[in-house]
Amino acid sequence: MHPQPASFPRRAVFVLEWLRGSCERFVLQGDHLQPYRTEPLPAPVHYGCLPGTLNPADGVEVDAVLLGPAERTGWAGEFDVVGLLHLEDLDHKVILGSLAGVEALLAWFPPERGARLEPAENAWAWLAALRSPSA
Repeated sequence: MHPQPASFPRRAVFVLEWLRGSCERFVLQGDHLQPYRTEPLPAPVHYGCLPGTLNPADGVEVDAVLLGPAERTGWAGEFDVVGLLHLEDLDHKVILGSLAGVEALLAWFPPERGARLEPAENAWAWLAALRSPSA
């Protein structure tokens, strides 16, 4: 299990499900990473989730991206929440680590999803308002 820290939502535990540069995508199910699918294009960022959170837009853990170094899929670490990728469909992505390279993240989403960068304070507020899956 990967509980969120006492400093949540300013810091968050992230589990890496899809490694930057890879087409092989995994999904966290309970405490285990399972193969999910092979994507047609490689991920431009490290993509994963925040265990113990629930995104009401899709009913699963909150999606997050790590802009910085990572080890391998299944790897977990604690990072600063530095921004929010706001999407029109409300399936927002929390940005962790750094904002360096955020242009690749924004370009990854088609225009109809309305991707825009919001500051860390907006990410903190959004995360604080979400209920956990166990609540």
